Amino acid sequence: MTKILILEDEESIRSFIVINLKRNGFEVVEASNGNEALDKLLSDQTIDIALLDVMVPGIDGFEVCRRVREQNERLGIIFLTAKVQEQDKVYALSVGADDHVSKPFSPTELVARIQSLLRRVHSYHQASQKVVYHSGPFTLDLIAKRFMKDEEAIDLTPTEFSLIQYFMEKEEVTLSRDVLLDHVWGKEYMGDPKIVDVNVRRLRQKIEDEPSSPKYIETVWGHGYKWKGTVS
Repeated sequence: MTKILILEDEESIRSFIVINLKRNGFEVVEASNGNEALDKLLSDQTIDIALLDVMVPGIDGFEVCRRVREQNERLGIIFLTAKVQEQDKVYALSVGADDHVSKPFSPTELVARIQSLLRRVHSYHQASQKVVYHSGPFTLDLIAKRFMKDEEAIDLTPTEFSLIQYFMEKEEVTLSRDVLLDHVWGKEYMGDPKIVDVNVRRLRQKIEDEPSSPKYIETVWGHGYKWKGTVS
């Protein structure tokens, strides 16, 4: 059974979310403040997804996400927040979140986002027919769930792993934002399409020698992105 942690300090909202998650077959762990959530996420490796509010007592949701990501790249993380400014959404993704759902939201929307993320988390743990990809200095091992550059391991979230796998499968092919969104997040994804750009930016920070002048994930202006594992 999928286990989900919900960090929400308002008991009425938390109870509403918990009831609807349980109705959909999820096991739920509750936290009412950031420190409690962080302790549970670091001590319980069976949690699959964390739903994090931002404005909570103790350390805020952003800091919970940042600290968890330092030790666990495999956890799925979705922010649930009334903060809807563009910079807040981008910051949530930049500290390691996989998705962002703005309040108020419907239970149907939330469950759909969770299921979409779960597919990426599960695919992270499953091997496809081809199990090892090589491209320039990079190696992607689907069995070991390891991504390496020049024999040095680089930690990736499940979403980043799915994105880099698709890039390597389609080397030298220009992929539009819509194509990447459909393949990695799913055709039913209802969130902000800019999530693609934020994840590409995050990948560049991890794999590029100079992220401001990327040579492996190339921007094709007006069209999308292209993976160039081998550069001249």
